[in-house]
Amino acid sequence: MLEQVLKQFRLKVVTVNEVEDSFSSMVYKCILRNGETVFVKIPYTRVKYERELAAYEILTGHVPIPQLLDFWEGGDNCPGAFLLSELKGHPLSETASPEVAYQIGALQASMHQIQPSNTIVPGAIQNEFPHWHEFIEKQFYSFAEHVKELLDEDLFMASLRKFEQMKGELPTPDGPSFVHMDFRPANIIVENGQVSGMIDFESVRFGSTEIDFTKIHRDFLKSDSALANSYQEGYNSIRPMIDLQAVLPFYRFVDAFNSIGWSQKRGLEKNFAFYKANLRILKEMLQGTRLEN
Repeated sequence: MLEQVLKQFRLKVVTVNEVEDSFSSMVYKCILRNGETVFVKIPYTRVKYERELAAYEILTGHVPIPQLLDFWEGGDNCPGAFLLSELKGHPLSETASPEVAYQIGALQASMHQIQPSNTIVPGAIQNEFPHWHEFIEKQFYSFAEHVKELLDEDLFMASLRKFEQMKGELPTPDGPSFVHMDFRPANIIVENGQVSGMIDFESVRFGSTEIDFTKIHRDFLKSDSALANSYQEGYNSIRPMIDLQAVLPFYRFVDAFNSIGWSQKRGLEKNFAFYKANLRILKEMLQGTRLEN
């Protein structure tokens, strides 16, 4: 499939290397004969292709993202492909400065400022906001089918009860906004203390901003209050931050539960470390409800 895509884009390639930490697409870094670096991205499904294509049209000019150099609608053996420019830098590191955290907050808030309107037709990007809690519930119980294969019955049922209890305590959703759905360090590119932009839009929706804070807190902000404060200042410089304490516990719980199901669905052996990390989070959040597995 890769050879087919390279031929379609007429690329004169010197080296091709698969990019790690890409879970919903095949991504390849290509060095061309003229020395230029480009990326070829092949989503796993047609739905993801159409969603990402629409995202480039909506986000361009509003937030820093790679330039869409070309795209191919694919064929019988390929759901579609993108040719993308390089964002200079590397994925966000845990050692990044408070100044970078501020920029990340402002970047995310700028994205959340984008709303569906008469001039922005969602098309392939679903507007889930009018039935937001039903959308979250549907996702949760979809993953529950896979989680059930891994957890003992007591822990599994305690998780379901916890979900229903916490869902009933949620405030009114904030939105509708453009939400990334996978806003984590691997999808934020930084160079020399400056945020170059963000990548990967196969999961985006119009929905509530509250879902977008979980992974950046889990993987970057939670262990350093200085980073968290700078990030929130950056976000507030663009739009008001919601009350995270009212929503983060719920979404942390849902993310851990869904991630366990994702690990089983995508292959437990190769995702075992990710499964164990999320099982630990799930058990911590169920303290007082169900202590042992």
